[in-house]
Amino acid sequence: MTENVPPFERRVHLIMGKGGVGRTTVAVSMAQAAALRGKRVLLTEVGDPEATKSAIGAFFGREELRVEPEHVAPGIDACRLWAEKGQESFARTVLPTGPLVKTALRSRAMRRLMSAAPAFHELGIFYHLLSLLELCGKDGQEQYSAVIVDMPATGHALALAELPKITLQVISRGPLPNAMRRGQAYINNPAVTAAWVVTLPEQLPVTESLELLEGLKRTGVPAAGVILNRHLDNYFSKAEIEVIEGALQDHPVRGTTSFQRIQTADRSSTRLRESTDLPIVQLDNIVNPINGDPSPALANALNQVAGSLR
Repeated sequence: MTENVPPFERRVHLIMGKGGVGRTTVAVSMAQAAALRGKRVLLTEVGDPEATKSAIGAFFGREELRVEPEHVAPGIDACRLWAEKGQESFARTVLPTGPLVKTALRSRAMRRLMSAAPAFHELGIFYHLLSLLELCGKDGQEQYSAVIVDMPATGHALALAELPKITLQVISRGPLPNAMRRGQAYINNPAVTAAWVVTLPEQLPVTESLELLEGLKRTGVPAAGVILNRHLDNYFSKAEIEVIEGALQDHPVRGTTSFQRIQTADRSSTRLRESTDLPIVQLDNIVNPINGDPSPALANALNQVAGSLR
């Protein structure tokens, strides 16, 4: 069945999670891993109007990424998803009047309306992503065999993922719902899309990750697995933990904080495993995937998960 396409072999990868869990590093690592497997990769991030630098661009020695794909590494093109670009592209499909559309959308009054109106920002981002997914080469084939999206923080990511469903509940005919249906054919298709939730072995990140997984169920976006970053192995037996914890109550020593951190991580990891049936990819604290090259380890881990789902 199409649902059994191994996660790492799917075309679209949505990298999700709260800020600070290593979401961008995982996205860049996955892009390099896919490129090493011979895929033509598009790596994207959702542009933040208030950000002065690109999180993804920093991995490739660039302060910013353009709204159009550009070559950044062997087998990898990158760009930012920009609401204005998507809004302009959509408007051109409805009102193909050339410069007039661009001028109107960039007027100060229209920009204020776009910024204030609910979902206008998400609509622009979604349509920009859709237009990139639909890019074809001269041979008529999809230009990119792997599209990896560094999604925004949890709340905004879910709003973006839920946009097609909500839009179609309100509007059933016309260019906008048609675009939403085309988008659903990608992001709600388990043969095409894999959403990866990145988290840390800590209480709050695990809690938010479980909430995010529930949100993905609601939106119909197929979650492929959880990437547990900065995993810590617990080498202590239950009996040893009881003895050490008892001793530390009266005689704190050097290493107490590290020991307690390992136990906290172990409890959080256990809670995560007991709360989801999805595969969990455990990673050490991965470094810069361009300079440090940890992507083979990530690719191997993801391949093991993919193999278990065949």
